[in-house]
Amino acid sequence: MPNIAIRTTFTAALALSTCIIIASGSAQSAADSEKMSFFITSSGPGNGGDLGGLEGADAHCTGLAKAAGSSKKWAAYLSTSMIIDRSNGRPYGITDGISARDRIGNGPWHNAKGVLIAKNLEELHSANANINKETGLDENGNTVNSRTEKPNKHDILTGSDSNGYFSTAGGDTTCKNWTSSGDGSAIVGHHDRAGLNSSRNMVSWNSSHGSAGCGEADFPRTGGAGLFYCFAVE
Repeated sequence: MPNIAIRTTFTAALALSTCIIIASGSAQSAADSEKMSFFITSSGPGNGGDLGGLEGADAHCTGLAKAAGSSKKWAAYLSTSMIIDRSNGRPYGITDGISARDRIGNGPWHNAKGVLIAKNLEELHSANANINKETGLDENGNTVNSRTEKPNKHDILTGSDSNGYFSTAGGDTTCKNWTSSGDGSAIVGHHDRAGLNSSRNMVSWNSSHGSAGCGEADFPRTGGAGLFYCFAVE
């Protein structure tokens, strides 16, 4: 009888310990989700560069974050293009684009593992931005395929210059303000900070080159999957 009592007590204690461990793990996961304020989307909406405009892209960020346990307000790191109206001759009517950096709050931002990405906008758009293969995680804390992995997914949509402003390069740099799934192009960055060489653009997380098109099948041609960055604004 004493042995049975000891075994019963040990079993109960073991079960209680297991419950505590599981509960602690869940609490830690929830804490990580709430601390997360930056991620790369694990997938795009599925319609190429047509993200439903900025509003649709923001909603995609929010949906993915909510599924991962976050209750924050999110915005996509995407710019829109400057529009030049030449219909009435000179002077041209010019409507400025919206800059990605103006949409994402002031920081600081942490990834899904709690690692600091940048303290503020200035650091985010400097050489000290901590975005790379190891830290550029999706909303679930998973790494995103780099240039050396298959399929390559290192092209991240931004439509922005290296400082996070809308591009003035001319031509379409935002898949027609994120409404085209065919014609056009979009500026992308390399989340793994790697490219064909070590030039400034090739190692830029937010402004490396233009995509081959805006269709879902166009993005893989230059190493992308229609993914984009999301930042918590509140």
